[in-house]
Amino acid sequence: MSISPKYIEVVFNTPVSGSFTYLTTDSESGNESTDNSIVGSRVIAPFGKRSLTGFVISESYDKPDEKFKIKAITRVIDKKSLFGKAEIDLALWVSSMYFCSLGEALSSMLPGGRRDSRTPVFDTEGPVSIVPRTLSEEQIAAVNAITTSGRKLLYLYGITGSGKTEVFLQSAEKVISSGGSVIYLVPEISLTHQLTAQVRSRFEDRVAVLHSALTPSQRLVEWQRIRSGDAVFIIGARSAVFAPAVNLGLIIIDEEHEGSYKSGRAPRYHARQVAMKRASLVSARLVMGSATPSVEAYQLMEEGRIQRLNLTRRLSGGGVPVNRIIDMKGSTGPLSRELIEEMKITHNQGKQTILFLNRRGFSYFFHCRSCGWDMECKHCSVSMTYHKDRNRMVCHYCGAVSLPVTVCPSCNSMDVGYSGFGTELVEDEVKKFFPNLRVERIDSDSVKKKGSLAKTLKDFHDRKIDILLGTQMVAKGLNFPGVRLVGIILADSGLHLPDFRAGERTFSLITQVSGRAGRYTPDGLVLIQTFDPGNPAISMAAVNKQEEYYRNEIRKRRMLGFPPFSRLFRLVFRGINEKRVIDYAERVYISLDQWNLERVEILGPAECPIKKISRNYRYQILIRTNNFNAAHDAVDHLKKIASASDVYMEIDVDPVSLL
Repeated sequence: MSISPKYIEVVFNTPVSGSFTYLTTDSESGNESTDNSIVGSRVIAPFGKRSLTGFVISESYDKPDEKFKIKAITRVIDKKSLFGKAEIDLALWVSSMYFCSLGEALSSMLPGGRRDSRTPVFDTEGPVSIVPRTLSEEQIAAVNAITTSGRKLLYLYGITGSGKTEVFLQSAEKVISSGGSVIYLVPEISLTHQLTAQVRSRFEDRVAVLHSALTPSQRLVEWQRIRSGDAVFIIGARSAVFAPAVNLGLIIIDEEHEGSYKSGRAPRYHARQVAMKRASLVSARLVMGSATPSVEAYQLMEEGRIQRLNLTRRLSGGGVPVNRIIDMKGSTGPLSRELIEEMKITHNQGKQTILFLNRRGFSYFFHCRSCGWDMECKHCSVSMTYHKDRNRMVCHYCGAVSLPVTVCPSCNSMDVGYSGFGTELVEDEVKKFFPNLRVERIDSDSVKKKGSLAKTLKDFHDRKIDILLGTQMVAKGLNFPGVRLVGIILADSGLHLPDFRAGERTFSLITQVSGRAGRYTPDGLVLIQTFDPGNPAISMAAVNKQEEYYRNEIRKRRMLGFPPFSRLFRLVFRGINEKRVIDYAERVYISLDQWNLERVEILGPAECPIKKISRNYRYQILIRTNNFNAAHDAVDHLKKIASASDVYMEIDVDPVSLL
């Protein structure tokens, strides 16, 4: 019996567009599907002088009309296909929308791993707090709207502690009981121990989790469980939006406002945008939720394009905390007298404190007090941060490390030292004032050891810690009864960045951090330390004037023509030779300008706010448009014709950061 050759089309995780034809046979595929199809599987194939892993997107027994010799694949990796037509179609859309190759899109969707191994559905370390399932009238109305209304796009807009998670989970139960599956996206999987306990109590072994803490092989196991229909509740961070859920009925995006839903590397997709597309392709419902919606989402609610569902009160016995602004002008240390006093009162009442500062390290710049010289990274145009526990200067952009200097290299003065403060310095100060209290810090420096974050959170839940200090890790996902006081050390730390979303992020962060206080008792207190107490992002967050803040912000965005009243494309050019980068950026600008596009404004080229990262000079062009398709076509055409061997061009559609 002769074996028929099979011709397959393969794409690779490279920027090269198009597919490549290879040869295989049914007998060597090793695929377990009844029709011996290997579409949706990974293969090892020769690619130039290398062997690469590729993805099979089609196959045929008909020999293609090719003049060159068709090479055979080396082997098939997967016994079962990892994706089907629906996933390929979604990857094609991602490829087109975000200017990447189909192989790059599929690679971002699929887990790694070459062998199967079992893994627990959930790592259940950390505090467990199962919320009672009795719903309020507002929650009942929200569940009914999500599961029975004809609207496909909904938003659960609820204050912190109002029971959004319970609405999401009960909606998911109804969808699953009717034969559907659910994807639940969270901004960070590392702080969802409480959520995962609730999920497992409801859905048991029908849950799959996708996150970076799993090994590639474990992720692959979860992926196959989803694809087979064994797992119908999928929880994970950004990339879980691509999970091959069978009969997808509902997508949930928790904390929709979070910037972590936007990918920082190719393909630079936004999970919210992908979720909207995917929901429309399969007629699933998409429900987003937050106490602080993005301005874009808020405007869509105002326009009626997204149905708004309100949760207006806390359900655990707590009230909205009292917020007080503390003006830090003239202060020399990170802790105000008021904050120190309230920390004493909180401890005397047997309760706990959370301190928030969105800046790790000991101090955030090291300089000469005589001439003003600032110790910058040699590879990046940013100040290095002093880490006292290591006695090292560290660049938080490229990771470069050096010793602090004792003599100024500019004027030879010995009057050098650090200024500003990070979480390490605040930790030292807290321990100085409260030597007998149990203080712990959680930031990306302190939780590198596996399991340390879960242990710290469990200890805080069990009241073995009096004061918990940290960066954004303490701003979300924490729901502990013992917390009375939240201190925001420096509310305006990110307020003056050259980014039109800086105010929105500050407002959201203050509101979210404040929501950790008094969730179970009516005496919650939030102290907001700032050098800019009159800024609307701070003053309105302090008095819970959310609607007023959003109206003001939307009015400014409309006047300035920023999203949601326009769409942005950001082209970033980077390379070692600054002149070559500038020349290339200017050539691109000229090419774009020649299109004479209507309702399109081209800004630049100009230095990026952070001009240099990892020895690469960075310049950017911003395209602001109310004619998205025309601008997209122009950039797509430009990408195909523009090239420079020593300058790389990043294309970011709908960027969330302009730094």
